[in-house]
Order: sequence, then structure tokens, then C-alpha cells
Amino acid sequence: MAISISVVLLLLVLTVIFLRSGKLKFSHALVCALLGFYLASSSLAPDIHQGLAGAADVVSSVRP
Repeated sequence: MAISISVVLLLLVLTVIFLRSGKLKFSHALVCALLGFYLASSSLAPDIHQGLAGAADVVSSVRP
């Protein structure tokens, strides 16, 4: 659960930065958000979740 919240907050911060810098238009951000909601309710949602969880495990196991 903590990883999901962290990813959401990171994406939200990046979206705000891109919106403020003018490199991302509000309409594009809205389309991306809607795509995320549709993907969350699709049959691909478990696969996406497992992929992100696997990537988070790999990143967390890397030692500097």
C-alpha cells in the first residue's frame, strides 16, 4: 500500500511540475488521468499492478 501511495504522489508531483512549466497541457493531463481510471477498471489492472510491484521489489533490492 505504501508503494502505491508513493507512486501516486510522485506522479502527481511530476504532473504539477509539467503543468507549471508549460510542457504539459491541462487537456493532456486530463486524458492521461482518464486513461488511468479506465485501465484500473480493465482486465489489465492485475497485470499492471504485478508489474509495478515487481519493479518496486527490484528497485528496493538494489544496494548502493
